[in-house]
Amino acid sequence: MTMLTVLQFDSPSLAVLDRMLGEGRLPVLAGLRERGTWHELDTPATHFAAGAFHTLYSGTELGDHGLFYPFQWSAADQRVRYTTAFPAPAPVWERLSTRSLAMDPYESRPPLQPPSGTVISGWQFTDRVVLQPWSSPPGYNARLERLFGPPAAVEEVFGRSSARDLLTLRRDLLAASGRAADAARLMLAREHYDLAWLTFSAGHVAGHQFWDDSQLADDADVATRHVLNGALEEIYQTVDAAFGRVLEALPEGADVIVTSPVGMDVNTSRADLLPEMLAAVLSGGATASQDTGSGFVWKLRAALPTGLRAQVASALPDRVALALTERLELRGQDWSSTRAFAQPADNQGYIRLNLAGRERDGIVVAAEAEVLMDEIASGLMTFTDPDGTPSVKAVERVADTFPAGVHSDRLPDLIVRWADTPATRLTHVRSDRFGQVARRGAGSGRSGNHTAGDAWALVVPGASAVRETSRPPRLVDIAATAGALAGLDPAGLPGESLLH
Repeated sequence: MTMLTVLQFDSPSLAVLDRMLGEGRLPVLAGLRERGTWHELDTPATHFAAGAFHTLYSGTELGDHGLFYPFQWSAADQRVRYTTAFPAPAPVWERLSTRSLAMDPYESRPPLQPPSGTVISGWQFTDRVVLQPWSSPPGYNARLERLFGPPAAVEEVFGRSSARDLLTLRRDLLAASGRAADAARLMLAREHYDLAWLTFSAGHVAGHQFWDDSQLADDADVATRHVLNGALEEIYQTVDAAFGRVLEALPEGADVIVTSPVGMDVNTSRADLLPEMLAAVLSGGATASQDTGSGFVWKLRAALPTGLRAQVASALPDRVALALTERLELRGQDWSSTRAFAQPADNQGYIRLNLAGRERDGIVVAAEAEVLMDEIASGLMTFTDPDGTPSVKAVERVADTFPAGVHSDRLPDLIVRWADTPATRLTHVRSDRFGQVARRGAGSGRSGNHTAGDAWALVVPGASAVRETSRPPRLVDIAATAGALAGLDPAGLPGESLLH
């Protein structure tokens, strides 16, 4: 069989890519575009940015895996849990009997059964939430570190970062993609793989932190701003160069897919304001001017300097830090009177009803759910930014967009779509009916955030040929393509192969 290599260019801005391609600054990607077929992909990232990763890797629909954020609500426990508390579908490389190499799959976890091949996580950089260091079989990270050195720890701490920390982050992300190419070239030279799935996430983190300088401290000097404002495009160029080095190591006739499950643009999220906006709506405005338990974790983040929280977090073992985050989310909520609550989020806003019979301590009966959701939606739509423009573009019911699946019960009930205007310098939102809600601190501190779509795949056939799907291409088709080329039984995979 022919070898398939998936190069995941994780979460870049299509607008920036197109401009850089036009300027001749991404020569490897430009060459692939000349040879390949470009597909826009239907993606669950239109509503759940983080949920796109499990869909991409497993080829499973969002409603069937129900995983959409690193910290999610557990109805049975009446609290937030880290994602590993919930079963996850196996990524496609774990289902294959042929040899596979997977490197740094985002938000992944060690396999329950060793796959036929090698999986490495936390190689380009580590992040205790989304890129923990492990490998299957064990020991691969340590072997690679002896040759190429250890990875940097890249920990995003919500809140405004110092210029020093951002300069360090720039340095680490500039090195990350080269580390992927180093390891991939070595492993491809030593062993044959039928599938190589390499995730390049430096551009993802860079998009969040280097989209613009709106979150940079006001005392940063001109030279520092110049360097940091150029970091995003520099990091995109390192991804492109790493692609070139990997392509040189592939056998003749290898098929290649370059893909991204979600895009990036300026941060428009007001998710940190949502808990208090919701509290104001549910109370008729009574809580808008007083301190409540709503949004506890955002208040805590605002009260403590980002640097101090980063020091505390780095001193804690990973499992302790994750467990602490679980406990802080929604802390202090009185479930006996809570009709609905905002779930953890940093992009779109997520709201869940405290539904009797579903939540352990639910109080809202099913007959009241429709009216309550209408009340919440109409109330949130009354909020505006300081300039009088709407803060909320739409409030949508998840059940209207996503078909019921095996784990649809894990999903929120409502998604709050924010206005398209930048929100990084926003100080407050207000409603004539419900009063003013002030932003606590700097929010997430991210200058860039995921777009509602912009998933794409560039299919470059080697020994295979491009295959037309029976409907517009979708994100689930990437895993289906890998499975089809490896002879995997397509049962349970709703996608269609893009190659044959």
